[in-house]
Amino acid sequence: MSKIGMAGRKGPDVRADCHVALEVRDSGGLDISVQSRVESMYGNSIRALCREVLEGLNIRHARLEMEDTGALPFTLMARLETASQRAGVSGHILPDMKPYCTYGTRRDRFRRSRLYLPGNEPKFFINAGLHKPDGVILDLEDSVAPAEKDAARALVRNALRQVNFYGAERMVRINQVPQGLGDLDWIISSNVHVVLIPKVENAGQIQEVDERIQSLRKAQKIASPVYLMPIIESAMGAIRAYEIAAASENNVALALGLEDYTADIGTQRTLDGKESFWMRSVIVNAARAAGIQPIDTVFSDVADMEGLKASVREAKALGFDGKGCIHPRQIAPIHEALAPDEVEIVKAKNIVRAFEKAESEGLGVVALGNKMIDPPVVKRALRTVEMAVSIGRLSSDWREAESNE
Repeated sequence: MSKIGMAGRKGPDVRADCHVALEVRDSGGLDISVQSRVESMYGNSIRALCREVLEGLNIRHARLEMEDTGALPFTLMARLETASQRAGVSGHILPDMKPYCTYGTRRDRFRRSRLYLPGNEPKFFINAGLHKPDGVILDLEDSVAPAEKDAARALVRNALRQVNFYGAERMVRINQVPQGLGDLDWIISSNVHVVLIPKVENAGQIQEVDERIQSLRKAQKIASPVYLMPIIESAMGAIRAYEIAAASENNVALALGLEDYTADIGTQRTLDGKESFWMRSVIVNAARAAGIQPIDTVFSDVADMEGLKASVREAKALGFDGKGCIHPRQIAPIHEALAPDEVEIVKAKNIVRAFEKAESEGLGVVALGNKMIDPPVVKRALRTVEMAVSIGRLSSDWREAESNE
C-alpha cells in the first residue's frame, strides 16, 4: 500500500516556502508535478532538484506534488526530506552546496542583541543577517508547534549550512531537556556557535547537553567549539542560578525568560518590572560570579520603541550585557541604548591607560590617582573601549592619536 507524507506551507500569504505531498509507491518511477511562482525562471531547476533529492533518499517510485512560493533550495530539500520521513521512508539528505557560513565565534564576543527566528518559517531566515544582530536564534522550541518539530529540525539544519547570516553568531534554541537532546543530532555538524537551553532548573541539564555535544563533536571530528547559553524561566531555576551558570566551562552567557517565570510565581509581567527585579538581579550576579555574560529577556511590544529603550537602559543599569529581540526593528535601539556614552568612554580610557602603564612598569597593582583599580574594573574598562571602537565612537588608534596631541 502506498504511503503519503506532506510537509510545508501553502496559500496566498505564504512566501519563500513550498508545500509537498509525496506518495511513495511500489512501481511506476518518479512522477513529479511542480507549480511554482517562479516557473519561468527556475521551474526546470526545481524539478531537477526534486528528482535529485528523491533519488538521494533512495525513492525510485513516487508521485510528488509541489506548490512552490519561491522557496530556496535549502527549504525545498528540507520539505522533501520531512515529507519522505512522514511517508515512512528512513534516511536523510544533507545539502551539498558549499556552506556560506564558515566563520566561527569566540566566547567573549558582544551579545547585545539576539534575534529569534521561528524554526519552521524559512522566510525569516534569508535576510535576518542584513539587520546586523549580534546573533540569530533559529528556534526549535516555543515558536514551533509540536506537530512541526521534525520539519523545523530539517529546516534549521539546512539553514545553518546554506544561509549567509553576515557575521551574526549562529544560535539554536533547542527544546527542553530531555527532548532537546535529540535536536543536537541535527545541528552540531552544521557550524552552530551557541546552543540555547530553555527552562533550565538544575546543573545536570546543562551537563547532559554538554556531554551530548562533546560526543557528537568527537564522532564527527568537529574542531570548532560549541558554546552554551542556559535560559532560566522558573523560580527553581532562579534559586539555582549560580549552580547553572557554573555548570560547564562551555557556558558563555546566562539568559532569562520572564513570561514563564512570572507565570510560575503566580503574577503578571508588567512594564515597570517590579515582579521580576529580584530574579533579574539574581541572573546578573550568578552570571558575573561564574564569569559569563548576563543576557536580559525580550521586550514583547514591538511597536513601543520608547518602552524598549527604557527597558534596555534599565537592563544596562542592572548589569546586563544584552537583550533578546523578536523583531528586527528592535536591534538598532538595543545597540544604541547599550553603547557607552562619552563619560563612560573617557573613564574607561583612563583606567586602560593606568593599567597599561602599570603593566609596562612591572607593577602588581593598578592605580588611578590615589585609587586602586581592581582587575574586574580593568576588564570592564577594556570591554567598554573595545565596544566604543567597534561602533565607531572611538578610533582604533586612540592611544597614538592622544599621545600626539
